[in-house]
Amino acid sequence: MDQESKKSFTIPFSQTNLKMVAEVGGKNASLGEMISQLHLLGIQVPDGFAVTAAAYRYFLSANHLGEKLVAILEGLDNKNLENLGDVGAQCRNLIKNAPIPKAWEQAILQEYRKFFGADAGEVSVAVRSSATAEDLPNASFAGQHDSFLNIQGEASLLRACQQCYLSLFNDRAIKYRVDHGFDHMEVALSIGVQRMVRSDLGCAGVAFTLDPETGHENIIYITGAWGLGENVVQGAVNPDEYYFFKKAVREEKYSLIYRKLGAKENRMIYAKEQNPLRTTINIETPTALRDAWTLSDKDAMTLANWCLQIEDHYQVAMDIEWAIDGETQELFIVQARPETVHPKSKKETVKEYHLLESPNPICTGKAVGRAIVSGRVKVMNSLADAPKLEKGDIIVADITNPDWNALLRKAVCIVTNKGGRTSHAAIVARELGIIALVGSENATQVLKDGQVITVYCGDGDLGHAYKGKLDWEEKEIPLKTFPKTKTKPMFILADPDQALPLSRYPNQGVGLMRMEFIVANQIKVHPMALMKFKGLAATEVGKEIAALTRHYPDKKEYFVRNLAEALSFVAAAFYPKDVIIRMSDFKTNEYAQLLGGSGFEPKEENPMLGFRGASRYYNDRYKEAFGLECAAIKRVREKMGLTNVKVMIPFCRTVEEGKKVLDVMGSFGLAKGENGLEVYVMTEIPNNVILADQYAKIFDGFSIGSNDLTQLTLGIDRDSAIISDLFDENNDGVKSMVKMAIESAKKSGRIIGFCGQAPSDFPEFSRFLVELGIDSISFTPDALIRGWENISLAESKLKAPEKGVVD
Repeated sequence: MDQESKKSFTIPFSQTNLKMVAEVGGKNASLGEMISQLHLLGIQVPDGFAVTAAAYRYFLSANHLGEKLVAILEGLDNKNLENLGDVGAQCRNLIKNAPIPKAWEQAILQEYRKFFGADAGEVSVAVRSSATAEDLPNASFAGQHDSFLNIQGEASLLRACQQCYLSLFNDRAIKYRVDHGFDHMEVALSIGVQRMVRSDLGCAGVAFTLDPETGHENIIYITGAWGLGENVVQGAVNPDEYYFFKKAVREEKYSLIYRKLGAKENRMIYAKEQNPLRTTINIETPTALRDAWTLSDKDAMTLANWCLQIEDHYQVAMDIEWAIDGETQELFIVQARPETVHPKSKKETVKEYHLLESPNPICTGKAVGRAIVSGRVKVMNSLADAPKLEKGDIIVADITNPDWNALLRKAVCIVTNKGGRTSHAAIVARELGIIALVGSENATQVLKDGQVITVYCGDGDLGHAYKGKLDWEEKEIPLKTFPKTKTKPMFILADPDQALPLSRYPNQGVGLMRMEFIVANQIKVHPMALMKFKGLAATEVGKEIAALTRHYPDKKEYFVRNLAEALSFVAAAFYPKDVIIRMSDFKTNEYAQLLGGSGFEPKEENPMLGFRGASRYYNDRYKEAFGLECAAIKRVREKMGLTNVKVMIPFCRTVEEGKKVLDVMGSFGLAKGENGLEVYVMTEIPNNVILADQYAKIFDGFSIGSNDLTQLTLGIDRDSAIISDLFDENNDGVKSMVKMAIESAKKSGRIIGFCGQAPSDFPEFSRFLVELGIDSISFTPDALIRGWENISLAESKLKAPEKGVVD
């Protein structure tokens, strides 16, 4: 063979681009595109070279394998794939036993020596399969073919290259081509030989330039774990998670809006001795590293910026692998491909699922997908357990891997001990349109073979498994054909984890975000106990607080950062729609339940009417803590750029009290009007209604809180079960208060909304509000659709003009 022919067998990444998929495969073409086009932006990609598709075809022809492979594959049962294992094994044996052609070997080793120099034998490289039908927008082939890490020396390199060819005929790869209509012999394999990033001494992970669960395009989502990134890709660990607001990334603001610390149980590192079958090993991650974030804020935001630049260049959402070198601390992008699940899943409708029972879950993990299923558990320890799996079963496993893909198609749900949202199990579940419960930690221990369970993934970030077959209801909701209304239907939210999926529903934003639920469920510590931590440090409660806030030398920052992250997550999910955040509205007995709270809260006979809402914000007992709430809001709006956030003051008894609160807010750097900040007041006390014109002079808008307004109009303690039947928002006296409030707000030129259950339960109450010209009505998530329908019905009866709010 002449030298010119040999030259076509290899090509440096720097000389490849996206137009060369046929020559070097999707993976290598993408690496070359980034190296040649994005290096001026500072994006670092480890260099290397491609062994071309021409080299693969030469390997086959030199060994006369083409016709033999065709003959074997023609015998495949394409319908039922019952003989897939036998056909795949025959194909692989042909390649495995084929001698290495001299010209092929010389071309690869010549480029290897040229690229890595005299010390090439000591350099660790990754040898990655790159198929010519790979990383396409409609078929990623991700995980179908094999890659090999920490390959050192010429003999190991050649062996790994041959193994890549072998993987073109893995059972899973053959099935994938059958499912997607690819001709087996038309798909060729290129190989990437890429310098390894020493992430075995650092960290690595996966990034998506949208939320992989919902497809939300405001979000960049990054996961990471210690060691080589293969653990994250395979789902062998529960990784750290980072969420970024894409607009803030573009505007170079502080873009990291939410973080979740993962367990990162294992760490993949180089094997000390080279072994053809074992070049890496998994070791247990030390406790200190498990408790540490893989990415600093600076590195995380640099990575998010690179991800956005890559998406801008490719003009599609991207699935990206990254690594940090533990020796140099340099950040690298090691792969990038188009994200393939969400472009083909633009649904016109979504389904809502509601359990009709509420037992205690026996297993909890991260929810992938939104649905409820019931089925029989089949615990899978390996492919050897495949025969026991029947269609409609629930697969329970430690982790899954690409060899299981054919198997997973039989399942209605996947439950794993390990893995996150970018794990193999999560990605395959999305592709198959089934739900998964990943990272449960104990599924294989608590779920038994043959047991019937119900898995619920319909309520935010977490999913749950329950014993037995439970009853549930389903409702299909149109997304694009919902009626336009002049009155804005908005959400009442308490759980930030619900924000991303709920933001995809027809809505006009969040009319009430309850801050106190974030404090109770995520922060868990009384803010004054953080302000006065030094005095508590030696006590038992102080030790509990120290353990919970261990990552924060400044205990106040623990409160501000966690609150800001939760609020910004909601604001980013709904951006640019309004998100109205109500400042904390715990009662003293509720505040006392927080860690360290009992020492800072008075005991009251009637906390419902006591030290709550606005009265706390300027009082010395709580004023410093209110400053932390203000600092969180300020960070969200100014540092993160989420100016769609508005603030609402609850239980403001007098106009003078309102003025005091606004003055205190200003003293904490959160002044009404600055940077467009609007401050609303809850209308929940009769005095708010009677003096609404005076409140309108100091506040930008109103929101009627019907629960408190009803109890205070009727003189009912809504916590009392004895007189609960008297609580009625339809009472004429309550409706008179509502009417007065709306009319006064309209007269003053102020916006007014309504938060309560009645408009979703009673169409006539919606009509009552619509007739009065209410600007918005806020509903709990389970009531939004019914409430919107009631609004639409009310407006149609009033013969409302066709021009309305467009979602």
